[in-house]
Amino acid sequence: MSPFSRNVWTRLLALGLAAAMPAQQALAQVRLPALGESASEDFSVGTEKRMGEQIMREIRRDPEYYDDPVLLEYLQSLWQPLVAAARQRGDIEGDTDLQFAWEPFLVRDRTFNAFALPGGYVGVHLGAIALAASSDELASVLAHELSHVTQRHIARSVVNSQRASMVGLAALIVGILAASRSSNADVANAAIMGSQAAAIQGQLNFSRDMEREADRMGYGVLGSAGFSTAGMASMFDKLDTANRLNDSGAFPYLRSHPLTVERMSEARSRALFGGSGAAGVAPPLRHAMMQMRAKVLMDTDPQTLRRLQEQAAGIPGASLRDRLAAMYAGALAASLQRDHAAAERIAAGALTLAEGATPRDPQAERTLQLLQAQLRMNRGDATAAMRSLDAITLDAHGRAPLLLRAQAALDVQRQAGNAGGALRESTEALQTWVADHPHDAGAWGMLGSTAEAIGLRLRALRASAEARAAIGDLNGAIDRLRAGQSAAARGTVGQDFIEASVIDARLRDLQSQRRQLAIDARGGRASPGDRQEPPPQ
Repeated sequence: MSPFSRNVWTRLLALGLAAAMPAQQALAQVRLPALGESASEDFSVGTEKRMGEQIMREIRRDPEYYDDPVLLEYLQSLWQPLVAAARQRGDIEGDTDLQFAWEPFLVRDRTFNAFALPGGYVGVHLGAIALAASSDELASVLAHELSHVTQRHIARSVVNSQRASMVGLAALIVGILAASRSSNADVANAAIMGSQAAAIQGQLNFSRDMEREADRMGYGVLGSAGFSTAGMASMFDKLDTANRLNDSGAFPYLRSHPLTVERMSEARSRALFGGSGAAGVAPPLRHAMMQMRAKVLMDTDPQTLRRLQEQAAGIPGASLRDRLAAMYAGALAASLQRDHAAAERIAAGALTLAEGATPRDPQAERTLQLLQAQLRMNRGDATAAMRSLDAITLDAHGRAPLLLRAQAALDVQRQAGNAGGALRESTEALQTWVADHPHDAGAWGMLGSTAEAIGLRLRALRASAEARAAIGDLNGAIDRLRAGQSAAARGTVGQDFIEASVIDARLRDLQSQRRQLAIDARGGRASPGDRQEPPPQ
C-alpha cells in the first residue's frame, strides 16, 4: 500500500468532508483546535473507533496487508511495552483505552514509512524495519505514532464531521491509499486537486505543534518502556541524511513527517542530556535478524535473493551480529529460491554459531529455530519442522510457534495421515489464543482448518466465520454462521450445544453490525429497510 503516508490519508479526509457538506460550510466549520484542547465532541472516541474499524476492514483485504507471524510477533514485542508505558504515564485515558484497538500491523512495502490511523491502528512498512539499525530506532518510530493516537491528533485535526458518512469517509481514505501505490504521486494528487478538498487541506494536516508534541510524548514513552531514547535522535539523523538525498520516493515518511532543524535539535538535546543510553550501541541479535527478514520479504526479486544467498558466508572478521544477520538472510533467500539444501545448511550453521555465543542469547536461538521450522516446511518435511518447534523453550506458546505448529500438524496429516494428536493439541491451543485475541484473523483461519481436519465441523464453520469478520467481510461471515446454524439444526455435526449457541449469538451480533454499517453509509439516517433481520432458525 505504498506510500501509505499520513499526508495522503489526511487529504482524503478533506475530500470526504468536502463531499459531505457544502464547501462554504466546510470552510466555516473545520478548524484546528489549540494544542492541549480536548478533541471535539463532534469527533468522539466512538466516532474515531468506528472510522478506524471501517478503514481496517478495507486494508486487511488488500494484498499488501502482510501477516508474517515472525515479524509481527517481533513488532508486537516492541509495541506492547510502549502501550503499557503510555498507560502507566496516564497518556491513555479510560475511554480510548477501552475502545481503541492499539494494534500495529505490517505493510509489505520496501519504502520507509509508518503511520497512525483512527482508532489506535499503526501501520509499519517492511522498509522501516529494514532501515532501522536497532530496536531502539524502530521503537522510536512506533512511540511517535503511538503518541499521535494517545493525544488524539486525528480527532483534533478533523472536527465537526458529524454530517459526513463514516463509511463513505473511510472508503475514500482507503481509495486514495490504493491510488498512492503508483510511484507517480500525481495519481493521488489528481483525486484531490479536482475537488473541493484543496481548500481545507492545510487545516487538516498535522501541524508542526502536533509533530513536536508527538516527539516529546514519544520520547517519554520510549524511555519509560525501557528503550534507549538515543534511538530517536539516531533515527532522525538517518532520516536527515535521506532527506538531503534524492530518495526517489523511497521515504514517504519524510513527506508526511517533515523534519525541521528544531525537531532534530530537540531530539539530539534529549539524547545528550536524557541519560538513558547512547547512540551507536550494537543492536540485539534478534533485531539484526528481523531487519534482514524484512529486507528479504519486501523484495523477492530473484537477483536480489541470489545476492543475499551469496553473502551468507559473511565477511571475515565480522561481528557475531553481522554474521548471523547475513546467514539468516541467506538461508531465507535460498529457501525462497527452492534451494532447500543450501537453506538448511546455512540455517544449521547459524544456529550452531548462536548456541556457541558467550553469553548465550535465547531470543536469537529461538529466532533461528523458528526459521529452521519454516525452511523445513518449505522443503515439505513437516515432521522435521515439528522437531524444530519442539526444541523451542522460550515463549513456546507465542503466536509465531503456535501458527507454525498448527500448519506443520496439518501438513503431517496430509502427508502421513497420523497427526491426530498434534492437530487436536493445536486446535485447543488456537481456541485458547483466539479467546484472548478475538480479532486475530490469521489464528481464526488456522483454527478453522485444524478443526475441520479433526472433524469438528461446527467449530470449523464458526472459526471460518470469525476469520471473515476479522477482515471485514461481514457478508461472508454471516453466510458461514448460517451454514453452521443449518448444520446444527439438521444434527449433522453432532450435539455441540455450546458451539451452536455461540453461533446463534454471533449471527445476531454481526447482523446488527451490518445494519449499523448501512445506517452509517447514509450518514446516520435510518430507513425502513433497516428492520430486524429474521431470527436464527
